[in-house]
Amino acid sequence: MKTMSGKPQLGAATEYPQHYDPGLLVSIPRAEGRAALGDISFQGVDLWTAYELSWLNDKGRPAVAIAEFRVPVESPNIVESKSFKLYLNSLNQARLASPTQLVDTLKEDLGGAFGSELEVVLYSLDEYAERGLWRPEGECLDEIDTHCTHFEPAPELLAAVGAVVEETLYSHLLKSNCPVTDQPDWATVMVRYRGAAIDREGLLRYIVSFRQHQGFHEHCVERIFCDLMARCAPEWLEVHARYTRRGGLDINPSRGSRPLLALPRRDARQ
Repeated sequence: MKTMSGKPQLGAATEYPQHYDPGLLVSIPRAEGRAALGDISFQGVDLWTAYELSWLNDKGRPAVAIAEFRVPVESPNIVESKSFKLYLNSLNQARLASPTQLVDTLKEDLGGAFGSELEVVLYSLDEYAERGLWRPEGECLDEIDTHCTHFEPAPELLAAVGAVVEETLYSHLLKSNCPVTDQPDWATVMVRYRGAAIDREGLLRYIVSFRQHQGFHEHCVERIFCDLMARCAPEWLEVHARYTRRGGLDINPSRGSRPLLALPRRDARQ
C-alpha cells in the first residue's frame, strides 16, 4: 500500500502484474476530498463491484467470480481505482486453496489500504445473473427541456420551492472526470428525500454541472449530498450513484442522513 505520490505510473501506460502484489494498492485519504465540504454529517457505504476476478486453485485450474466490496464511509481512505484493478489482476496467477482463502486475502489486503474492515462477498456468475438488473424508482429528470450553461459544480442552481413531499428523483446524466487519468466517469444518480420540494429543473442543471469537474466518485457524491443539505435543508436525504465500470470495476457510493435500508443494484449500463 502506497500513496498517490509514490506511484508515478498512475495515469500512464502500465504493465499488468504477473505475480500477486498487495503493494500495488494506492490509498488516498478521504480528508482530501472532504476538506472543502465543511462540517459534514452523513452515513453510507461505497459498493465496489469486480467483474474480472480470477485466480488459480491449488491444482492450477483457473476459477472466476464476481465480487462485491462494501467499504464503510468511516474508513479513513479510499483506494485509487487503477491501483485496485492492478491489484486484482495480480491475483490471476495466485494459487489459493479455496474461495474462503481468497476472501480472507482480499479482506486483509484491502482492509489495510482502506484503513478499516470491509465486507467481501463472492458470487458465481450464475448467482449474480439471477439477481437481475435494477431500474431506478421514482421520476426521471432527463426529459426536462432546459438550458444547461454550467459545467463545473454550481450549488446555486439548487432550491427548495414547494410544499413538503417525500419523493425519489433520478438522472442518467451525471458525468465527471477522473482526477488521475482525466477519463470520463458516467453514472446514474438517485436523490431520495423528504422536505420542501426541490426544484427539478434546477436539480437537473446542477447534476449536469459536474460534466467537466475532476473528482473521485466518492467525493462527487459527498459534494452532491452536502450541497443538497445546505441549499434545500430536507428532513432526511439519501444520494446514491451507480457508476459505469472501467477495467472490470465499478464504484457506487451511497450517502444518507439516516441509516441506509437498501442499496441500488447493477443497472442497465453496468
